[in-house]
Amino acid sequence: MPTAPHDESPAPAARPGSATVHHVARLAGVSTITVSRALREPAKLAPDTLARVRRAIADTGYVPNSAAGTLRMARSGFVAALVPHLQASNFGQLSAGLTEVLSAHGYQLLIGEIGYGGGREDELLRAALGRRPEGLVITGVRHSPAGRALLRQAGIPIVETWDLADEPIDMRVGASHERIGEAACDHLVQRGRRCLALVSADDERSLRRAASFLQRAAELGLPAPVALTVEAPSTHAQGRAALAELLARAPDVDAVCCSSDLLAMGVLTEARVRGIEVPRRLAVMGGGDAEFAASLAPSLTSIRIDGRETGRQAGQMLVARLQQRPLPQRQVDVGFELMVREST
Repeated sequence: MPTAPHDESPAPAARPGSATVHHVARLAGVSTITVSRALREPAKLAPDTLARVRRAIADTGYVPNSAAGTLRMARSGFVAALVPHLQASNFGQLSAGLTEVLSAHGYQLLIGEIGYGGGREDELLRAALGRRPEGLVITGVRHSPAGRALLRQAGIPIVETWDLADEPIDMRVGASHERIGEAACDHLVQRGRRCLALVSADDERSLRRAASFLQRAAELGLPAPVALTVEAPSTHAQGRAALAELLARAPDVDAVCCSSDLLAMGVLTEARVRGIEVPRRLAVMGGGDAEFAASLAPSLTSIRIDGRETGRQAGQMLVARLQQRPLPQRQVDVGFELMVREST
């Protein structure tokens, strides 16, 4: 009985949604272990090999079974980050720096917005930890007693960011807000200003900067600055209203320091409407060095904390701990930079 002819044609492509790791490995000319490594630890592969695997994944439409991987490896593959406000450019940069480092080591980033109140932080912290992240990045160092207990009992690497106060729960990357307040006051005084005013959001870090600013003014023998507090997150409209109130209370004010660039932009707008020349009559200073600060007219003096570098440092600390490598230090001071522009 004659035998059927041997079929040497390539195996048919997988149907959409049915591709397996074996389809990807065959198309890329690598082992299934190499495909798995490309998904979990891409930094360990040669660039050309990684490119072939990623091209094969795209061509086959392969979607890894993350649930099965989690069961096999007892790992979730993601890191959680809790930030106050994603629309703020500095926290967006923090997330970008984290993603840059974590994705190179096969981790995904899950982000939650905690706002500026402790209750929301505790709620999201419980939700994030309930999903079993492999690490956690949280903005700030002042937590409620319940939140601090959750962090201490989490059993995973934790990086607190954007501050340096107190001892870290685990690891920390940030800058001193007390020194920022002092530097802002010193800058305005060095510019010849003596009748200072302060507009601060009511979040904990802004209030600490404000307290340091006021203390430094007292140390320099200046009249007590007029200080206003607005609800966080601060807005352009709050800045306009704040300058109107400041001028009603202290007509001779010659410098306004704001906790955010949005507040400072509002002050600049109100000054322009009133015909007040900046900086000849009034110096204006912001905080955060938002993207628009340099392109305002006049350009805005601000204080910058490098959000992207903060995120990178936090990501590197997490990865080192997850890979059980020693850390040279548990706390990193990324410092800050005074961006002097036309408004002062």
